[in-house]
Amino acid sequence: MARPTDSNSAAGVLTADAHLRRTQQGDRPVVDVAVGVLMQPDGRFLLTSRPKGKVYAGYWEFPGGKLERGETVAQALARELHEELGLMVESTDVHAWREQLVDYPHALVRLHFCKLHAWRGELHMREGQTFAWQTLPVTVQPVLPGAMPVLQWLAQEAAGKA
Repeated sequence: MARPTDSNSAAGVLTADAHLRRTQQGDRPVVDVAVGVLMQPDGRFLLTSRPKGKVYAGYWEFPGGKLERGETVAQALARELHEELGLMVESTDVHAWREQLVDYPHALVRLHFCKLHAWRGELHMREGQTFAWQTLPVTVQPVLPGAMPVLQWLAQEAAGKA
């Protein structure tokens, strides 16, 4: 099991599993990832488990995926939500929210978090993952380190401090 995530707030980088060796030393390319925070009117949000065979398999995260060459964040998120979950999303329904740079042992990832309040279709877990509609505090474990800031931001919003 991974150790707790450390935060390097001075650099604005969240360091996940700081005790583990990084795959590359020195400058590492940044991988841009579009992430959807799907919100229900009652305040519940969607978390999905990472499928078997992927890094951090079994960890819970907000759904999304890597941007392909030439894609905007909204386009990438709409594509990923359709490919992975069977949901249809209009780019105009994707609202850029926050970004977080996360230094994982395997990659340096820039997470582009977007809030969504509208989508069409029913959830179909196309990669063998599972899903859970959650509220704070979440009941699923373990949570992917890159998802932890979102939980903090949602808590701040609920407390009126965002």
